[in-house]
Amino acid sequence: MTKTKLWFLATRPKTLVASGIPVVLGSALAYHAGVFSFTLALTAFICSILIQIATNFINEIYDFRKGADSFNRVGPVRAVSAGLISEKQMIRASWMVVGVCFVLGLYLVWVRGVIVMSIGIISLALAWAYTGGRFSLAYKGLGDIFVFIFFGLVATGGTYYVIHGDISTSAVILGCIPGAFAMNILGVNNLRDRDSDSIVGKRTFAVRFGATSSRVLYIVMTMVAYLASFLLFLIENSMWILLPFLTSPFGFNLCQKVVINDGESLNTVLVQTGILLAAFGLLISLGLLIASN
Repeated sequence: MTKTKLWFLATRPKTLVASGIPVVLGSALAYHAGVFSFTLALTAFICSILIQIATNFINEIYDFRKGADSFNRVGPVRAVSAGLISEKQMIRASWMVVGVCFVLGLYLVWVRGVIVMSIGIISLALAWAYTGGRFSLAYKGLGDIFVFIFFGLVATGGTYYVIHGDISTSAVILGCIPGAFAMNILGVNNLRDRDSDSIVGKRTFAVRFGATSSRVLYIVMTMVAYLASFLLFLIENSMWILLPFLTSPFGFNLCQKVVINDGESLNTVLVQTGILLAAFGLLISLGLLIASN
C-alpha cells in the first residue's frame, strides 16, 4: 500500500459524509431563505471536513495509547496501532490539519465575527477532548451527545449563520437530521466494538447500556431524522422537503440489519448508514433549492 493511500485511509473517508452533509444542509437552507455565498459555503465545508479529519487522527493517537485498537478488533485496521504510521507522524499530521483549518477559519471569523471564532475554537478543542486527556468524551460515554451537537446542530446551524447572518428554527430542526445519523454511525461503530472497548475501559453507550439499548437508540435516531424532515415541511410548507422519505425503505432495512447483525457484519451497516445520511441530506437539500424558486 502506498503512503498516499495509507494516509487517505487514515482520514476514514467513509465517515467524512458526517461532517460534509451538515454544511450542505445549512447552505441549502440559507439559499432557500434568499441568501447565499459560494465562497463562504465552500470554506465552511472544507473547515468542517478538516475538523473531522483532525478528530480521526487524534482518535488514532489516543486509542493507540490506551490500547483500544489492540484487543480483538473487528473493524478496519488503524494505521498507528498497526505500526503503519508512527505516533509522531500522526501527531505532526494532526497539527498540520488543525493549522490549515484555523487559517481558513479566519476568513469566516472576518465575515461573521467572534461567534464564529468561538465555535471554531471549541470545535477544535473538542476534536482533541473526544479521545484525548483524562476526561475524554468517548471514554466517558459522551461521544453520542458530542456528535449530535457538533456534527448536527453546530455544523448545520453554524453554516447557516455564517452565510445568512442569523439563526432560525428551521436551521435547528434541520441540524437534528445529520446529528441523528452521526449518532447512528458512531452507535454502529461502538456496538461492533463493545467487547474490545470494555476491556480497555472505554465506556461507550453500548458498553454502559448494552447491545439492545444501542439497537433501540439507532431506530429512535432514524425516526428522529424523518420526523425532523416532516417538521421542516410543516414550517416551510413545501412538498419538495418531503423528498427524503423516498429513502424510508432503505432506512427501515438498516434498522432491521442493526437488530439482526453483530460483530464484523456491522461494518456493512456502518457504511450504509453513511450512504443513508448522504442520500437523505442531498434529497432534502434539493427539496429546499427547488422550493426556493
